[in-house]
Amino acid sequence: MKVLSLGLLALVFGLVGFVSTAKAADDKVKVADISLEDLKKAIADKKIVLLDCNGSESFKKGHIPGALNFEAIKDELAKKLPEDKGALVVAYCGSELCPAYKAGAEAALKLGYTNVKHYAGGKAGWEKAGEKFETAEAPAKPGEAVAK
Repeated sequence: MKVLSLGLLALVFGLVGFVSTAKAADDKVKVADISLEDLKKAIADKKIVLLDCNGSESFKKGHIPGALNFEAIKDELAKKLPEDKGALVVAYCGSELCPAYKAGAEAALKLGYTNVKHYAGGKAGWEKAGEKFETAEAPAKPGEAVAK
């Protein structure tokens, strides 16, 4: 009985440690939020790099104007971001409940960018505010013309 109790106790502590570690990894990306108004101003002033972290299919269907498709460029992000490490970089995803923005924010932080923010409203907030999306055509397959 003692062995079973000790085994269960070890299992519980192991699970608690695993959950704590997973939560710590999830919480390591901490960036400030940017308001819709400040986001729109930065876009109008062309003083922003937007990272759409929703995935390529979602990006093709619609994204905030001027955004970069993080999924498509993540391996070349250093080349796509400005040289100025203080430049405003904003990552967003689908909505306030979506954690996908963290991948883009973390990638920019790892490259040394110091003014990384999160637009928490994401696509849902942008649409709710009555703002328009840009769309992107699917890339052509080799030998196939792209319709314009």
